[in-house]
Amino acid sequence: MAEPSPILEAEFDPRVCTYWMLQGLIALVVSVVGIPLIPFLLLFGFPVCRRYMNHLHCSLTDKTLVVKKGLLTRIEKTVPLEKITDLGMIQGPIMRMMNLHRLSIETAGSSGGAGGALVALVGIRDAPEFRNRVLAQRDLVQESSSSVEPSPAAGVGGQQALLEEIRDTLLRIEQQGSPKG
Repeated sequence: MAEPSPILEAEFDPRVCTYWMLQGLIALVVSVVGIPLIPFLLLFGFPVCRRYMNHLHCSLTDKTLVVKKGLLTRIEKTVPLEKITDLGMIQGPIMRMMNLHRLSIETAGSSGGAGGALVALVGIRDAPEFRNRVLAQRDLVQESSSSVEPSPAAGVGGQQALLEEIRDTLLRIEQQGSPKG
C-alpha cells in the first residue's frame, strides 16, 4: 500500500543542533561530575546532532501526521489527525533567544499521562504556521467525518427496535439464570 502524498513537509532549523549542544553543556556543568566530559561533547556533539537531523522527518497528509526520527533506533509514528487533541508549543528562554519552538503532539491517550506528549519535535521552521496548518487539516477531517449521513436504522424507529431487542435478550438471560423449582 502506497503512502499518501504529503500536503506539507516540516523543515527543521539547523540552529536546533546548537540548542541541543547548549543543553548538553549546561547539564554537564551543573552536574559538576560531567565537566570532564565537555571535550567529548564538543568533539562529537555536532556531528551526531547533524546525523540525527538528517533522520528527522515530519509530514502532514490529508488524514495523518507522520513523524520519523532516530539514529540507532528508528521510530516512525503515524498519528491520525482526528485523534490529535492538542499541538502544544513550548519556548523556553534559550529557545526564545534562538527563535526555536518545541511542538508537542498530544492525543487523547497520551496527554496528561506520565509520558507527556505522544511526539515532541524541536526546531520546526515557522512552527506556529505548521501548527496552524495541522490543526486546520484536523478540523477538516473532523468536519468531513461528522457530516456523514447516519443510516436509516439509526433513526428513532431503529433505536426503538434496538432497545426492544436488548430488553428481550435481557429477559431471556434472566429466565435462563432463574432457579427452577
